[in-house]
Amino acid sequence: MSREPGCNRWLLFAACAHLFFLLPPLRTPAFALSVVPEGAEDETELPVLQKSEKSGRISKISRDLKEIVFIIQSQSNSFHSKRAEDLKRDILKQAADLGKELPTVLLIHQMNGHEGAWTILPLMRDFSVAYGRNSSWIFFCEEDTRIQVVKLLETLGRFDGSKEWFLGKALYDEESTIIHHYAFAENPTVFKFPDFAAGWALSIPLVNKLAKKLKSEPLKSDFTIDLKHEIALYIWQKGEGPHLTSVPEFCTDDVNSHKADHCATTFSNFLPLCGEPVKKEDIFVAVKTCQKFHGDRIPVVKQTWEREAALIEYYSDYADISIPTIDLGIPNTDRGHCGKTFAILERFLNHSSPRTPWLVIVDDDTLISIFRLRKLLSCYDPNEPVFLGERYGYGLGTGGYSYITGGGGMVFSRVAVQKLLASKCRCYSMDAPDDMVLGMCFSGLGIPITHSPLFHQARPMDYPKGYLSHQIPVSFHKHWNIDPVKVYFTWLAPNTEESLNEKKVGYNREDL
Repeated sequence: MSREPGCNRWLLFAACAHLFFLLPPLRTPAFALSVVPEGAEDETELPVLQKSEKSGRISKISRDLKEIVFIIQSQSNSFHSKRAEDLKRDILKQAADLGKELPTVLLIHQMNGHEGAWTILPLMRDFSVAYGRNSSWIFFCEEDTRIQVVKLLETLGRFDGSKEWFLGKALYDEESTIIHHYAFAENPTVFKFPDFAAGWALSIPLVNKLAKKLKSEPLKSDFTIDLKHEIALYIWQKGEGPHLTSVPEFCTDDVNSHKADHCATTFSNFLPLCGEPVKKEDIFVAVKTCQKFHGDRIPVVKQTWEREAALIEYYSDYADISIPTIDLGIPNTDRGHCGKTFAILERFLNHSSPRTPWLVIVDDDTLISIFRLRKLLSCYDPNEPVFLGERYGYGLGTGGYSYITGGGGMVFSRVAVQKLLASKCRCYSMDAPDDMVLGMCFSGLGIPITHSPLFHQARPMDYPKGYLSHQIPVSFHKHWNIDPVKVYFTWLAPNTEESLNEKKVGYNREDL
């Protein structure tokens, strides 16, 4: 769905939509884990004799380790939860090898089913209550972040934990962008925000301050578009709070890279592959279009990624045999396209082969790599209700919902479509925002939204280069002021390493 996030019409829709499809209120998570206060030792009490330096260092590391609470930004989908559990075991194993008490390691998705937990800020008051007295740091990381625990402790040890610190690997916009609401338009490079893949940390005094602010000023009902940028803005508080402090030991280099020697964190920056890629014939691709775009957008699809799809249909308000397009009998609307999307879902369920397990719905200006998507989908169980793409949120601090933003592509397992259409959840109007209605429907059904950062609602130029540098992207969206064919062959086309049967086209990413 094409739109600028945060526009007034979407706020109006959200208010109306809650009347259309009421969601159960979100519960505040209660933490079962607690931290036992450590003794009154401090760094000045460490042995100073040469023969005891090593044991003193290990003792301090063990003591400091208990003062860190690890938060893995996990998801409930079986593939993602397993990866998060693997990371948790690795952290605890490293801690056990030090021979002392284990640290607290929490998984976001296990926090009492709190749908807004992934946005972090709604949890600050709980973090403050549970860990505000006995801990020094909350360290956040993604499921693919790799942590060298001893190096992390050494890195955090450089900072005075009694002060307010916001630490991470700094990202910044080189030009103002729609996904950040064109913030800092005069000089967007001045504002830094963390790359979650490298891990990021908040000192407990800052957590306590944020918790106090959230108690007196609850979060507003608004959109969550780019969480890492929005968290940095909230912490900064227009100059009243700390800026992000860039930490060179927080890295997104691969663990096997020679650059990773100094790193406390690294990142598994490869496309997940869990066996053989999904067959072409197992993915049905639906392209939403309309007559006015048949002449400019559809030719781009045909020049780029159409050849990667075995099963593809174009759905329009006009049947054009030269493409060909299919008229579903749904009039075109200037926005939303909810009626058309639900008609596509019905057609997939009732007219495609029942053996086709996956449906992908894209816009006619979506650029996507079906080749890479086939690899990615090898990690998901089509027998589960899967709804996959780039996750946005609305009103998650006050009882809202998550949704997959449509422009980057929405991926459904057949089981998910079956459960959706078996429910009574439908569009409240033909031009309602399809992706947001789908998000509310799946939320009401208890089917989680599964996020992948490899899908993108905007163009490559709308994201920091440092962020894209450790990705193998699956999609981008929009043709504004770019050569979409060039963008596809630069960022998304199978290269010689990925496919011996494809010709590698050499464009320089720095030019885009």
